[in-house]
Amino acid sequence: MSRGSPSPGLPRAGTARTIRRLVLGVLVLGLVGSGADLIALKHYEDPWQQFPLALIVAALGVIAWHVVAGSLMSVRVLQALMLLFLVAGGLGLLLHYRANMAFQLDMDPSLSGWEIFTKVIRAAAPPALAPGVMAQLGLLGLVYCYRHPAVVDDSTHENGGA
Repeated sequence: MSRGSPSPGLPRAGTARTIRRLVLGVLVLGLVGSGADLIALKHYEDPWQQFPLALIVAALGVIAWHVVAGSLMSVRVLQALMLLFLVAGGLGLLLHYRANMAFQLDMDPSLSGWEIFTKVIRAAAPPALAPGVMAQLGLLGLVYCYRHPAVVDDSTHENGGA
């Protein structure tokens, strides 16, 4: 193996850059698609429903900034937003589940245990597991940011070039 070649099993810099760009493209498509879906479903009637839309708009703005600047700060802000996406996904799952449970119990107060759980999870409106998409987008964004060159370069400088 020659001196400048990568270790076996490690992607070449060009391959890693391409994969990173593809992941960012998939993230943008997911954000745009999810935003369009939420708007089509009128998922903005109360502040809790507006939160995912606000996060999506913020993420698209930060991604645009990041594409232009490519700075450490833009990566860090994107990471913070993606963590908020994880929180929003978990909170959304809880809110959707509770809304479905209240509806199911209004329809049949005798429901309990596994029976209520399955009815709640299978309910179409609001779809109990749909907010999981926010968590998936957050994870995808964090994958994009993982060992991003702006972060790796900055940590190298902070450690005195080590």
